[in-house]
Parts: sequence; structure tokens; C-alpha cells
Amino acid sequence: MSVTEKMASRVSLPEDDLSCPVCLNIFSDPVLLSCSHSFCKACLQECWRLRGFQECPVCREVFSMGNPLCNRALKNLCEAVLKERSQNFSEGSEVLCSLHGEKLKLFCMEDQEPICVVCRDSRKHKTHDCIPIQEAVQEHKVKFKTVLNHLKDKLRLLNEIKLTCDKTAKHIKIQAQYTERQIKEQFKKLYQFLREEEAARIDAVRMEEVRKTQGIKNNIIEMNRKISSLSDTIKAIDNS
Repeated sequence: MSVTEKMASRVSLPEDDLSCPVCLNIFSDPVLLSCSHSFCKACLQECWRLRGFQECPVCREVFSMGNPLCNRALKNLCEAVLKERSQNFSEGSEVLCSLHGEKLKLFCMEDQEPICVVCRDSRKHKTHDCIPIQEAVQEHKVKFKTVLNHLKDKLRLLNEIKLTCDKTAKHIKIQAQYTERQIKEQFKKLYQFLREEEAARIDAVRMEEVRKTQGIKNNIIEMNRKISSLSDTIKAIDNS
């Protein structure tokens, strides 16, 4: 164990002392400003990029410096704390009983909870079926695997149903588009027929108009001829 790791294990620092004021996480590659404030290097660069100038995100002091200095001591301390936290997490099986301070080596099948050997002999668990916690882990793994396989089968079935629905929806859309084209084509032909029928009927009406008008004109010409002849006869009689 390094000197820094020994210090981290012996000294309990408040989480805030090891947290970046920007991201609020434990420092990652910390840098130190001349105003004595430290930040994650990436957090500080992003702040400066967004603001367009270099200032401390905490005290607002403006700097004209280039790259800030690496806070190596803080970096080593944070790395040691993270390493210790990771080791503690990986040794989670060594969690102690909150009642007796003993390791949780057993699992109560009735209460479905991990217990220690003292808990097993207590009145609460004395008549319960207790097995080594590793056996319980294996049993639960088998149960979880069964449940997982069932969920996988259900997921596969749902995907198949969804695929069928997608195909059906696609078929319905294609069928609707085909029917729409057919309807448009039929109405296009119908409109053409109606336009031709309209033109033919209008032509028939106009031809009938011409025919009847010509008949009337002929009658008028004949009447004018007869009127003129009768007028000439009347004049001839009056002059005799």
C-alpha cells in the first residue's frame, strides 16, 4: 500500500473536500488555480469555453494564465479514495450484521434475508431453515436464470408479434395506396367521360339552335316575299 493510500485509509475527509465544485463528483485530474481553488481539468476547461474567458467558477477571479497547474497531491488522494471505495464494494460479501457485528454467512429461507450465526441461534430464526449464503446465491441464480429464460421467450414472442403487426400495417398501407390509385384512375376516366358527354350535348343543343333559327329565318324571308308581292298587287289596283 502506498503512502497516499495509507493516508486515505487513516484520514476520513468530508466528501465535499474531495468534490469538484462544478460537477460535484470526486476530482478527476484536478488542477489548481492561483486563487487556491481546485477543479476537474475537464470541468474548468468547459466553464472557460462557455464563458469565453478565464475566471474561477467559485470566486470569479479572472486569470490571464495558460494551462493551470496539476494538483498532484489532491489527484493522488482522490485516486486512493476511489481505489479504497472500489475495494470495499468488491468485498461486499464481508458486510457485517447490524445487530451482532458478525459476518453474514447464512441466509434465512423463511424471512428471505442474510443473517449471521448468532442470528441463526436467536429466537427469531431458531426454528427457521437457514442455509449457507453461497448456497442461497446459487439457488437464486437458478431461479433468476429460469425467470430470465421465460422473459427472453416472452420477449422473442413479442418481437414476433410486433414483426407480424409491422408486416400487416405495411400490407394495409400498400393496399390502401393501391385502392386510392384505382379510385383516382376511375374518377379520372369518369371526369373525362362527363367532359366529353357535356361537350356532345352542348354541340347538339347548338346545332338544334342553328337548325331552328335557320327555319325561322326562311319563314321570315318567305313572309317578306309574300308581303312585298301583296303590296305590289294592292298598289297596282289602286292606280288603275
